[in-house]
Amino acid sequence: MAASGETKGETVLVTGASGFIGSCLVRNLLNRGYSIHAGVLNPDDKAETDHLHALAAGAGEGRLSVFRCDLLDGAALLEAARGCSGVFHLASPCTVDRVTDPQKQLMVPAIEGTLNVLRAAKDAGGVRRVVVTSSVSSVVPNPGWPAGEVVDETCWTDIDYCEKNGVWYPASKTLAEKAAWKFAEENGLDVVVVNPGTVLGPMIPPKVNASMAMFLSLLEGCTEEYADFFMGAVHVEDVALAHIMLFENTAATGRHMCVESICHWSDFAAKVAELYPNYEVPKFPKDTQPGLVRAEVGSKKLMALGLQFRPMEKIIKDAVESLKSRGCIS
Repeated sequence: MAASGETKGETVLVTGASGFIGSCLVRNLLNRGYSIHAGVLNPDDKAETDHLHALAAGAGEGRLSVFRCDLLDGAALLEAARGCSGVFHLASPCTVDRVTDPQKQLMVPAIEGTLNVLRAAKDAGGVRRVVVTSSVSSVVPNPGWPAGEVVDETCWTDIDYCEKNGVWYPASKTLAEKAAWKFAEENGLDVVVVNPGTVLGPMIPPKVNASMAMFLSLLEGCTEEYADFFMGAVHVEDVALAHIMLFENTAATGRHMCVESICHWSDFAAKVAELYPNYEVPKFPKDTQPGLVRAEVGSKKLMALGLQFRPMEKIIKDAVESLKSRGCIS
């Protein structure tokens, strides 16, 4: 990666800038000399914007501009993308809770929202690359993956399985990513994708996000196994760095799994219990993700680009300390 100051003052759009990953990405981009068009749902909501302005306070005058980025409003997205050389598309509904209307809650915002962002990037004139944040939820679950083989970027989530089992979040991420690849191919747009695992670590926004809420529930004794959602954790800082690497490295192409290691929820929970025996972390059966082959190295493409993943112990400790600082746990 280029050193800070070698970006020549490029301006980039970050959708979902106020979120957990988005805020961390904004901070890292500012530190590297970029100017940011920060896309948020409601610019008048201080809970979405105050922490972003705080990040920009020491970066220099005019380095961060906030834009309204409703994913279903193409005109607003186009305005936000104008003048940008890159787009980081992070905004997407994220929930592992019960979904009552999958089309309205997940599918339409994820799929149509992604397409609208890509259209804006194409029409803005000047965007050279779009980095799309997908998920390992577009990689698994896939019951048809060959037994005994480590999952890699060639694996895609089985939509039929998701629909039959009411697993809507992986379905939304998968269909959105496939729509992005189809659009890129048909329109000659340079797109590259990050597929993060369960993202944990220090929170910048005031609200606890979905993945950190999952972690909090584990500390509080929740026995949910998240069999269709988990295949490993990753530090939020590493996810942010992965995005920047993929934007700056023109040789990077395709999908990029972004996990510290491929493991089961039971492995993760056991490590949390080992590090923090004072919390009510339940014990799980050894194989909470049946058929998922464990691998110490699960993100070979990103590692080949130079990303050194923070270890599981660091991910867990930083997540616990962040929750403590917010008063969520003692």
